[in-house]
Amino acid sequence: MLTLLDLSAAFDSVDHNTLLQRLRKSYGLGGKVMIDWFTSYLSNRKQQVHTTTSSSVPSAVLFGVPQGSVILFLLYTADLLQLVKHHLTPHAYADDTQIYGYCQPSDAGSLIQQTIVLIEHIY
Repeated sequence: MLTLLDLSAAFDSVDHNTLLQRLRKSYGLGGKVMIDWFTSYLSNRKQQVHTTTSSSVPSAVLFGVPQGSVILFLLYTADLLQLVKHHLTPHAYADDTQIYGYCQPSDAGSLIQQTIVLIEHIY
């Protein structure tokens, strides 16, 4: 059985506080200088739309990482992959994730139920 997860606007949904907490707890990136650097990189960002005739009002960016920050997104979601690994096999590339498992045909119902419970726990 194969489950494909495609998070819409995945890079835009990263919670900055959760990411900073994971960097500290899961990866040991502590120390004032390191955390302050990441905090500075993520905070006080603004976005604005420009056309040939006008521009929108700048808007604060409260969530998300820049599109070029794939590594930050992967660090943000890595705990999820560790959770899945205990029951099924995950493969991730940027914001696309595949989760699969295999079994004897007679055990398919159990595998389906296990996958449903896992995905409900994730979301």
